[in-house]
Amino acid sequence: MAVTGTTDSRFAPVRDAFAEVVENAAGTGAAVAAWHDGAWVVDLWGGWADAARSRPWERDSIVQPYSVSKPVAALAALMLVDRGTLELDAPVQRYWPEFLAPATVRHVLSHQAGIVLLDEPAPTELFYDWDEMCTRLARQQPAWTPGQAHGESALFYGHLVGELVRRVDGRSIGRFLRDEVDLEFAFGLSADEQARAVDLTGLDEDFVRENLAGKPELYPRAIGNPPGTRDAAVVNSAAWRSAEIPASNGHGTARGAAGLYAALLRGVLLSPDLLAEATRAQCSGPDRVFGHDNAWGLGFAVDADGYGMGGIGGSLAAASTVGGYAFAFLTGSMGDHSRAAAVENVFRSCLGLSPLED
Repeated sequence: MAVTGTTDSRFAPVRDAFAEVVENAAGTGAAVAAWHDGAWVVDLWGGWADAARSRPWERDSIVQPYSVSKPVAALAALMLVDRGTLELDAPVQRYWPEFLAPATVRHVLSHQAGIVLLDEPAPTELFYDWDEMCTRLARQQPAWTPGQAHGESALFYGHLVGELVRRVDGRSIGRFLRDEVDLEFAFGLSADEQARAVDLTGLDEDFVRENLAGKPELYPRAIGNPPGTRDAAVVNSAAWRSAEIPASNGHGTARGAAGLYAALLRGVLLSPDLLAEATRAQCSGPDRVFGHDNAWGLGFAVDADGYGMGGIGGSLAAASTVGGYAFAFLTGSMGDHSRAAAVENVFRSCLGLSPLED
């Protein structure tokens, strides 16, 4: 299918690189957006929006990019920190008395709290019951002493952060972000929004098996209970899309995902001091859940180039402080991050920047 959208003439090679990705998509398509020097210089989309390949990806199509959702969830808590109603180094129990783990708000935001799995087996339907999920998380013993290690809370980060938001503000995290932030990115879709949602494709046995390869023992326990996050029948369902599962089920456009980072680079949404703290490494080294070395800020993965987040399946959204740009690549076809890296590196070459590793 043809690639649609706009590209500043300076970044014309990005369209060609993205068109190759869309042409080779085995399932549904993709979108890419980039902001630089105060303007959107890339805004492209293409491919199919449904698994049956009957509906094209359009300008307002929205897709779930898995963990790209996590920094969006963190933003809500950070905004409350800026307002003085949530304190980074306060114990979680100050706001959530039932929470047993001796973690601080900072620990939760930086993936140091240790609440990365549920010992008690749970059904997929637990994702649709916010109160019961939070009840179970509150009584769960941490996998390590909070603050002594770090590991991505793949399934539960959004509930941990979102319950802090709800306890302090009274609104769900999805409602808070809809009210407070103008982004094409949301948790808990309406019926109209669901009609624009892209199907996730490629969630087959090979993908699941490859995703598990080489991971620590903690990983399958952290991503498999409750089951369903890698099941197409679950994640493409109306029940999943209408729920608020902020660790993974945000839905948005590439503009929406990149728009968060464009706003932060412009100096809006967060105060300069808090943004500097949020994008500073709070911890680094081996991730206990995923196994590889990484560094976490307050909701963001951070490295020498900037800050952002990738998601299982190949989506990515980030800010390059070195390059002064915001970039997002969102895909409905599951795969690795080589596609996002290829398109972003063409974009970087247009700016005269060295390539990033995928």
